[in-house]
Amino acid sequence: MAGSVAAASTEPRETKDMSRRRRAIKRPILPDPRYGSVLVTRFTNRVMQRGKKNTAQSIVYGALANIASNGDDPIETFERAIRNATPLLQVRPRRVGGATYQVPVEVRGERGLTLSMRWIIDSARQRSGRPMLDKLTTEIVEAAQGQGNAVRRREEMHRMAEANRAFAHYRW
Repeated sequence: MAGSVAAASTEPRETKDMSRRRRAIKRPILPDPRYGSVLVTRFTNRVMQRGKKNTAQSIVYGALANIASNGDDPIETFERAIRNATPLLQVRPRRVGGATYQVPVEVRGERGLTLSMRWIIDSARQRSGRPMLDKLTTEIVEAAQGQGNAVRRREEMHRMAEANRAFAHYRW
């Protein structure tokens, strides 16, 4: 019995963030048929609710068509909106000696993209009165101009990270 304990302790230890199962394989996302953009496909998948992809596509394509009708390049405006809403810093809680500190850390690219899309869609859904197509158009245009609720959330996150910069040495 003592031999089995010693054998178990000599095996390599798992790291803190290691999953119990194998790592999930990231599946490739096909570009959307109209604009040939993977970003538009990912955005459409985030807009989608209850598996209704055609409805989500009509909303996203309609919003991009509205942007194009204003005389702007829809993909360029959409990418600028995503870029303006993407956070660079976030705060993560870190427990040190009984106290929990909000430690500012850099946001990985994939997570920043996910957050910006989520914030744009959530901000559009929270607007009242008009159909989703119009609300999404307005939110994308405002985010591209550096305004709107999604950009405000990014700036709020950056302010929080800046306020807690004193705890940056607790970064792991």
